[in-house]
Amino acid sequence: MTGHGKQLLTKTLFTLKGRPMLPDIQIVYYANKNKDPFVEIITINEAKRRQSCGSYEDEQLEDLLPVLKDQSALLDDIHVEKLAAHLPARTQGYPWRLAYSTVLHGTSLKTLYRNMAELDSPVILVIKDMDNQVFGALASSPFRITDHCYGTGETFLFTFNTDLKVFHWSGEDSYFIKGDKDSLQLGAGGGHFGLWLDADLCRGCSSPCETFNNETLSKREDFVIQDLEIWTFD
Repeated sequence: MTGHGKQLLTKTLFTLKGRPMLPDIQIVYYANKNKDPFVEIITINEAKRRQSCGSYEDEQLEDLLPVLKDQSALLDDIHVEKLAAHLPARTQGYPWRLAYSTVLHGTSLKTLYRNMAELDSPVILVIKDMDNQVFGALASSPFRITDHCYGTGETFLFTFNTDLKVFHWSGEDSYFIKGDKDSLQLGAGGGHFGLWLDADLCRGCSSPCETFNNETLSKREDFVIQDLEIWTFD
């Protein structure tokens, strides 16, 4: 239940044979002191259409938050609401599940990769550094060790520097994601990484790079990680 008295429930409807039907459905429950509560079933695309057309329900739709199955040590409702508006369409309407957390699983890139092994959806990487700056990335595929860069143009970097700034793919190159046993990298070009993390998930760096034409995500290029979380979509 949000602070405005509105709750969002999302699910996929099924036929009697258990086969998916009408995916990306939102079942929305509206309730506030000014009108009787009601339920409406709409698609994700319809919700977006109404927002773009300035429907009378704009304010209500914008306030609806994704369902987080687990508690976050880094994200509050404002973070979640602003990030959700930029996520790929294929993730819309699905609850967020915490797949990895330094608080719960320790500081190890090896453990991070192990927790990603069975995933096949995009993931959200969220970092809070010792300057209390929150930033990260939406990766089009889970993090894994590879001998080459992978990912798609869905991948983007973001930072909450007073307000959310999102840096989408520039089209300059395809250096989206690269994982190895010693580091995790997102974005590259010109000898710099958009976001780089060490094997102990203790230190990292962020620099402008050609892949995303981004600003430095943290307050300084080299940062110390306070906490890190990775969210997936169920």
